Formats: sequence, C-alpha cells, structure tokens
Amino acid sequence: MAKNSFNTSTVHLTIFFVLAAILITLSFPSEGKFKYSFSEGKPWKYGLLTAPFDITVYKTDAEVSAEKDSIVKFVKPFYFSMDENVVSSATESLTEFYEREGRSANIPYACYDYLLKQLQSIYTDGIIPLGDYQNMEEKNISEIRLKSDNLAVTRLVKSFYTVRSAYETIIKKRPSHIGEEELKKLNVSNYLQHNVSYDKELSDKALNEHLSKVMLSVGVVQTGAKIIDRGEIVDLDAFRILSSLQKQTQERLGSTQYQASLILGEGILICVFMAAFFFYLFLFRPREFANRKNTIFMLLNITIICVITGFFSTDKGFFNAYIIPFAIPTIMIRTFIDSRTAMVTHSVIVLICSLMVPYPSEFILLQFAAGFTAIFGLKDLTERSQLFRCSFLVLLAYIITYVGIVLCDEGDITKLNWRMFVYFGINFIFLTFTYLLVYLVEKLFGFISGVSMVELSNVNTNPLLLELSEKAPGTHQHSMQVANLASSVALKIGADATLVRTGALYHDVGKLFQPEYFTENQMAGFNPLNQLSYVESAQIIINHVQKGIELAKQHRVPEQIIDFIRTHHGTGKVGYFYTMYKNEHPDEEIDDQLFSYQGPNPSTKEQAILMIADTVEAASKSLKEYTETNIRDLVNRLVDGKVEEGLLNDAPITLQELKVTKEVLIEKLMGMYHTRIAYPELRESKLN
Repeated sequence: MAKNSFNTSTVHLTIFFVLAAILITLSFPSEGKFKYSFSEGKPWKYGLLTAPFDITVYKTDAEVSAEKDSIVKFVKPFYFSMDENVVSSATESLTEFYEREGRSANIPYACYDYLLKQLQSIYTDGIIPLGDYQNMEEKNISEIRLKSDNLAVTRLVKSFYTVRSAYETIIKKRPSHIGEEELKKLNVSNYLQHNVSYDKELSDKALNEHLSKVMLSVGVVQTGAKIIDRGEIVDLDAFRILSSLQKQTQERLGSTQYQASLILGEGILICVFMAAFFFYLFLFRPREFANRKNTIFMLLNITIICVITGFFSTDKGFFNAYIIPFAIPTIMIRTFIDSRTAMVTHSVIVLICSLMVPYPSEFILLQFAAGFTAIFGLKDLTERSQLFRCSFLVLLAYIITYVGIVLCDEGDITKLNWRMFVYFGINFIFLTFTYLLVYLVEKLFGFISGVSMVELSNVNTNPLLLELSEKAPGTHQHSMQVANLASSVALKIGADATLVRTGALYHDVGKLFQPEYFTENQMAGFNPLNQLSYVESAQIIINHVQKGIELAKQHRVPEQIIDFIRTHHGTGKVGYFYTMYKNEHPDEEIDDQLFSYQGPNPSTKEQAILMIADTVEAASKSLKEYTETNIRDLVNRLVDGKVEEGLLNDAPITLQELKVTKEVLIEKLMGMYHTRIAYPELRESKLN
C-alpha cells in the first residue's frame, strides 16, 4: 500500500513538473533575439563565429544614408514651366484698374507703363513660391529642372523671383521720374503670384529612379566561412557582416517554421533543467520530494519568476529583467527548506531565464553573484532586520559584479551604464518586501521561519509558554533543559537547532491540564498517582501528548511544532508503570496498548533529537551520583534502547550522528551537574 501511494505521489509530482515546464515555455518572448552584442572598433568578446548560412552583406545604415543624401542633393527637383494664364491675368487686371481708377486718381501713365513692362519681364523669368525657395536654400539646392512640353531646362534657383523679391525689384528699379508713392497706388502686390509650381510626381519619380540604383549589399559570405574570432577588433567590414547576420537572423525568426523550431528547442532545454531539479529532489531530498506541499512551493517559485522574466526579457525602459528580484525565491527556499536546495533552485531559475534575456553570460554572472550572496548572507533567519541586511548585501553584489564585468570587457570605467544602477536599486526595493512575503508564505503553506520560531520561543510574550512557566514550573524547567541539550546536538550534527529548540519548549505543554501528576511539578512526599492503578496512571501520563496537541492548536502553534508534541514519545511505552504492572502480574498477558503512546514515531532528524534529549534529561535526574561513568552508561543505555525498540527507524539519522549525539549529551550533562575530577589526596611521606 505504501509503495502504491509513493508511486501515485510521484506520478502527480511529475505532472506538476511537466505543467510548470509548459507554462514557462509559453511565457518565453515570442520575438526572437540576436545573442551577440558588438560595437564597431571594439574587440569581439565571444568565441570563433562562422557564417551559419549564406549571409548577404549589406552596407551599414550610415553608408546607405550618406549615399541617399548625396543623391537627393544631386537630383534636381522638377517644376512646371511658366503659367501664361497668370501673366495675362495680371496684366489685364492692371489695365482694368488703371482705366477704372488710375486716371481719375491722376496716376501718371508712365507709372502704369513701367509696371506693365516689369510684370511681363518678371513673369518671363518666373516667380517661385516662397516656401519652395526657402526649402531649396536650406537643402543647398542651387538648380532646378524647368519642364516645358517634353523638354526640361536646367536653371539656377537664384534666377527666379519670389513674390516678395519681385515686389522689391519693381520698387527699386523704377526710373527717377516715377514716384514710389504713385507707383504703390497701383497696388503692385495685387498682380504678383507664382507662375512656376513644383511637379511632385515627376520629381519623386526621378528621385526614386536614382535611389533604386543604390546598392544595398556589397557581397555574400558563404556558409561556414569565418566571420570573426575572440579578441579581434570589429572593423568596418566585420561590422557590416555582423549587422547583416543580425538582420537576417531576425528575419528568419519571424517565419512560422523557425518559430516552431525555436519553441521546441526552448521546451527541450527547460525540460532538461526541470528534470535535473526533479532528480535532485528525488535522489538527494526524498523527504522534500515526498512532501507535496514543499515541492509545489518550490515549483511555484521557479515558475512565477520565469514567467515574470519572460515578460520583462527585453529592455522596455525601466521595465527590465534586472529589476526582477531573483534573490526572493532563493531567500524563501533558504528560509523554509534548506540552503543547498535554495542554491540548486536558484541555478535552475537563472539558467532558464538566461535563455530569455539579451546578454545571457552577463546575466548569469550577475544573478549567481546575487543568489549566492543571499544564501550565504542569510545563514540563520532569526530577526526580521536580517532580511534587510541580506537585501543590502545582494545590492552590493550586483553593483560590484557589474563594475567588474564592465572593466573586464571594456577596460574603461566610463562605459558603465547608469541605468543598470537604477535597475539594481529597484531590485533592492522589491527585495525589502521579502519580509511581507515570508509572513504570507507562512500563512498560505503552513511553513515556519526562523523568525517565527524565535518569536514562539519567547516566554515573556508567548501566553502558552508563560502559562506553562507559572502553572507547571518544573515542566517548564525540564523543557528549557531539553531545549538546550537538543539544540546543542542539532548544531553538532547539522540539524535545525532553532526548530528543535522551539519544539522542545512546547513538547510537554499538555502537562498543563494536570501538572501535579508529573514528578517534576510535585511537592516532596506527595504523588497523586500513588492513589491510582498502574493502568490509570499510565493513561494520565500518555494523555498529556493529546492534550498538548489540542492546547497547541487552540493557541495556533504551527503544525511543525505540534509534530514535536506528537512524536516526542513516539510509540514507546510508559516504562515505569508498564514494568511495575508486569512485575505484579507475571503470568498475565498484558495489553501493551494500555501502556503505549499513540505516536507516530519521529520522522525527522530534529524530532529524533528531541525524543532522545527528552528521555535522557528526565532520566538523568534519577542518578544518585553524577560521575562521568554513570552519565555515560545512562546515555548509552537510553539511546541504544530507542534504537532497539525501533522508535528511530523512520527518522533520517545515521549511526554516526547517534554516536555524536551521545557524546554531546554526555558532555552537556556533565557540565549541568558540575561533574569534577576527583583529585588525589597528598600523602605524607614517612621519614625513616
């Protein structure tokens, strides 16, 4: 049954891993990316690059733009020839005005005749719109093509008038006998308008014909041909080829076939990374793998951060991949699981996300530096302020690593991109919210952090422990001693000392219901259990486990701590009453369940340590003489007894760790009871 259950659980977890891999693959940016960064005149910082396909080498944008600009200057714009209707309309209007009003206003005929001849002369040269004239001056266009029937004549722009220059010419060239005021009475400006207009269609056609002759490419690089190697300078020719490769790669990325191949490749790589994480848990963290809640929590960390990275994978102003706090999943898993799993998870996240970002090598270096700093900077989370300190260390790791990368690649501190420091700053701000996330994760997943355990261990602020210290001071003192012993052992064998210490403080809270029935709380000379049968006494002692569980749940103690209450006696027996009953009823078949705890047995290293420390501490008080030999015999007998009874079979604690456990307990008990070496007495010498 257990095997079938394990197989079913493995199948379910495999499905979760596959779903996570699919979701991450779908979150990859749809647009392709060119995986090399280069600049003209700078060394090539990657390995040997050969042409992956036949590359058409294009001129650079600057070269093409320069050629087109020269053509634009070379190609002369076309204008329609003089509009004769404009000339005749102007002269007729002048004549009508003079006949109608000029004679009555005593305007000399000479003025009229002069203006008429000037209009005919100016219109013969041509009047161009002022805007066109100014535009050609700005573009340094000195000539235009004036179209007449099927012919086009080249003329200087300066040979044409504008309405303003025509008016000024008429006024300035008048003979001395013609007064300016009399001439202006003829309303000179009313007869001036452009008679030469721009032929946009013909001009554009001529320009496009010349532009179409511009060669965009300068050759072809055959497949497999060398382009550039590490350390070589990106000169103009190499820059052309690399730019062409980038352009054509982007074009290929847009094809449906290429996109399908791209998604397939991304999916394969993601599956490889996720499979590596799967087998890491399966082979090296079987307890975490079997705990579906823990595995889903880790998968969510990987999936969420990868999906977010897929959205921010390309530079979108201040929305950049480097603002994403990749250290948060690392801190979370370090806090609730363990540091090695946090390191493996961080590596998987960074490797997957490096497939999405433009500069993967730089990204990997920065994120590995930040992630490992988060792991090493958060060895024990016992204070909320440690999260802020860790965030600051991560910020420093980003900055120092980035400066090192720039100096290594560019050799010039001025090449630092100030926006990167802004990204790191935003990242730091997000990291400071880890405090809230830790609290939310504790509530959603039922985890318990080091900070919470420290808070739970505070007798002055925790009502349950405070009540225990007041109503059952002997039990409280016993719990404190067990906590010290258990945490010392945990530190020595690499278990979670904070967790086992917290569990030890709560393991006997069930004795609050009837504290007087437990020897550590009894007054000298009175034991109420003496008034009861052995079976009744055993049931009262056994019942403190279940009462402790109920009491802890009422006070909302985390489930991980309640597990210590549940397992600290395992399925062991109440030895004293069982032995006494058996001695008095030697021929009777005894129901062992009447004297046995309900269990279960310890399933973690920390629970096993607590069981041993609890038994040893309680039994040590029965010693009549605290010598090293007595203490050593007691510890060895009790620990070996737990092993023989099979109470530690489900706990992942090795024989070597049990050996270390014994030595730590012996050392601590000798210190607690002030065992001293017996100094020899000095004998008086006998004088002969």
